[in-house]
Amino acid sequence: MVDQESKRISLEMNKKEGVENNGFIQSDEMEVEEMEAGANSLEASPKQCAVGVSLGTMQELTLRPYAGMPKEVLLQFSTQARYRVTREILFWLIIAASLVLVAATIAIIVMSPKCLGWWQAGPIYQIYPRSFKDTNKDGNGDLKGIQEKLPYVEDLNIKTIWITSFYKSALQDFGYGIEDFEDIDPLFGTMKDFEDLVAAIHDKGLKVIMDLIPNHTSDKHKWFQLSRNRTGKYTDYYIWHDCMSVDGQVIPPNNWVSIPGNSSWQYDDVRKQCYFHQFGKEQPDLNFRNPDVQDEIHNVIRFWLSKGIDGFSIRTVKLLLEATHLRDEPQVNKSQNPDSITTYSELYHDYTTTQVGMHDIVRSFRHTMDKFSSEPGRYRFMGTEANDGENIEKTMMYYGTPFIQEADFPFNLHFMNMQQVSGNAVFETVALWMKNMPTGKWPNWAVGDLKSARISSRVGKEYINVINMLLLTLPGTPTTYYGEEIGMEDITSEAASFPEKSPMQWDDGDHAGFTEGNSTWLPVNPDYPNMNVLVQQSQPNSTLNLYRELNSLRNNELPIQRGWMCYIWNDSDVFVYVREMDGLDQVFMMVLNFGQETTTDLQALVPELPSDVIVKLSTNPNKKGEGVKTKSIKTEKGEGLILEYRTNKPIHNMKTFEEKCFIAEKACYSSAFNLLYMYC
Repeated sequence: MVDQESKRISLEMNKKEGVENNGFIQSDEMEVEEMEAGANSLEASPKQCAVGVSLGTMQELTLRPYAGMPKEVLLQFSTQARYRVTREILFWLIIAASLVLVAATIAIIVMSPKCLGWWQAGPIYQIYPRSFKDTNKDGNGDLKGIQEKLPYVEDLNIKTIWITSFYKSALQDFGYGIEDFEDIDPLFGTMKDFEDLVAAIHDKGLKVIMDLIPNHTSDKHKWFQLSRNRTGKYTDYYIWHDCMSVDGQVIPPNNWVSIPGNSSWQYDDVRKQCYFHQFGKEQPDLNFRNPDVQDEIHNVIRFWLSKGIDGFSIRTVKLLLEATHLRDEPQVNKSQNPDSITTYSELYHDYTTTQVGMHDIVRSFRHTMDKFSSEPGRYRFMGTEANDGENIEKTMMYYGTPFIQEADFPFNLHFMNMQQVSGNAVFETVALWMKNMPTGKWPNWAVGDLKSARISSRVGKEYINVINMLLLTLPGTPTTYYGEEIGMEDITSEAASFPEKSPMQWDDGDHAGFTEGNSTWLPVNPDYPNMNVLVQQSQPNSTLNLYRELNSLRNNELPIQRGWMCYIWNDSDVFVYVREMDGLDQVFMMVLNFGQETTTDLQALVPELPSDVIVKLSTNPNKKGEGVKTKSIKTEKGEGLILEYRTNKPIHNMKTFEEKCFIAEKACYSSAFNLLYMYC
């Protein structure tokens, strides 16, 4: 009776499209039957199962297809075409999508240009700490003063701060005669002040670099004191040689002359020998042919990098090695009496500069710094001071080779050699660097520093705005010496030994806001009541606000940041060039006047130029936003124009300008994907 009822219920379920549930097995006999059926064929249809329940209970059940089925039964359904085909389609779609994603990722990585480093992305602001800001009222600037003025530096859109020498020293040669490479001169503060300053700079997202002067020390340095007494390994830390002192007159080993003048050799009464010095007699040269000396400088590098600094400007690197044979250097004027030679310019310095092995030492500095650059975002910058006068090829060697990196760049000091400006002179200075710079390297520019007259005093204050416009629109990294952003000039006081290092002019209060003390270490320029930061911040048309606008334009516009530069025209008055980028129809043209008022026909020079362009920025604020005709661009003395226009015919693709265009880090813009790529 029960079997008949079960069969009847099973039949009713089949009629209602119900699916039997092998999970509901009520007897061992039925389980054995199911196992035998599964062994015979997995493709067999599901076995009928009778469940001993009443008809009323069965009608109350909610029927769920496949619910509770074992794996073996589900596998039978999985072989059906409608499931198998769908599953295979989804599987291959996932595989294809994954391969496309991997290929796209590889393509983006391969085609993406190298990101600009932090040292490439914005200007460097060079600070001479003794003259920037005094906080303890002693009339000397200090590290706390720099920290106090960080909001001002940040407001300039500066990315990197360069603090010149603040080592413990006798302040000979601007603090470059160092008594201790791992200590702060008390004049500037303490090591805690320095650590606080570095932390504050990094908190603002800025970077900080400092000077490293490895060539020499002070004669008060402990190494020199130990060396003159022939103590252990320090005996040969400096360059010693036998010489004679007769009646107070030293007879040196050769005719080598120091940079300040007179013999490079100084007799030491303690050691009874002469030591070599390229600078003053208080600054003996280290012996870099001694491996222990090299190790000492590497330890100095590690010490400051561990303090958190982001890089070094390494000074006087070309003087690190001297020839061991000590031959006389050749005279410039061979007919001159050798005994009358006393100045540095009277000799060719073939044996005291850029000797074989010097670049190996500089590369070893790079290697040590690279060990601190592995952390993402913490690349350590290395620049070298290596302006070899007119020998541009020697200067370019500091970039290294395509396979061995040396300096990120040697600091370009060529603009500082210009005593008079003109369109031609500026063009020649720019072209000299760009034409000789190795492929793929990054240029840089500076118009002043702590060892040269301020640009306003050197070429005239009427040119300061156009000089800043040049500096901030050229390709590469610009360096601004403190005060140039407001047009500071050298002081003319006869009491000032260093006119280019006068205190920063912050406001029109006592001592120009530099100190609250009673005096300053150097006189403040008398023009400070009208030439200061506070006054210029409130003047929309000031040199300071133009500098900020130029920096903002540089940061926001890709063609100026990393695009092509093409020379268009130069004469005695104007220098004209464009900045453009592949993939962008936006072009910026700089028309800079370094002479007298003139009118330039740009369309005659480039017929493809549009007839009308917009003045994006000008040293004359009244012209900003105006439309001008390219057939007749008028500029006044010291005026600079940044013209903006759009075109599908970039100048760097024109054969006429093929040899006049340069690019450092090539990149192309894709408007479709809003990204940069490399191969275009």
